[in-house]
Amino acid sequence: MYEYKVTEVGIDELYARQLCTYFIMRGNQYELVSNEMDGEEEILVVTEIGRNVTTADEFSYRGKGLNIEVRRFRESENYKRLTTIPCQTHFDIIRFLLKDIVDIPGIGQMAVTSTEIDEDRGVYVIYVKDIMEAED
Repeated sequence: MYEYKVTEVGIDELYARQLCTYFIMRGNQYELVSNEMDGEEEILVVTEIGRNVTTADEFSYRGKGLNIEVRRFRESENYKRLTTIPCQTHFDIIRFLLKDIVDIPGIGQMAVTSTEIDEDRGVYVIYVKDIMEAED
C-alpha cells in the first residue's frame, strides 16, 4: 500500500496524481484501477505491472520545478521525448492531464493516449500520437 497525505503533497498535487493512468514508484510501474472516495479520504487503487522499463532519453527533473514531459506513444520509437513543458503550478499540470487533445508548444495539437507520474524522476509524462494516427 502506498499513501499520500494532503499535508505532504497538497490537494492540487493529489488531484493531479488522480488523473494519471500510470505511476512509476521505486522502479516499478503501476496502473490506475480506480479513484475512490471514503468520507474525507481519497483512495487510488493501483495494480502493479512490473519493473519500469526506462528509455535512453530519460533524466531526472528533481529540483528543477514542475514539468510535463511529452512523449510519442510509439514503442517502435522507444517512446521518444518530443518536448518538456515547464509548469508553474499543479493546476497548470491538471489542465494538460484533463485533456484528450493537447496543444503542445512548438508542435501543435496531438491526441493524448495516456498519462503518468514518474515519481522516481520527479516528472509528469503525457504520451501522445497524431490526432488521426492509429494505435502502434
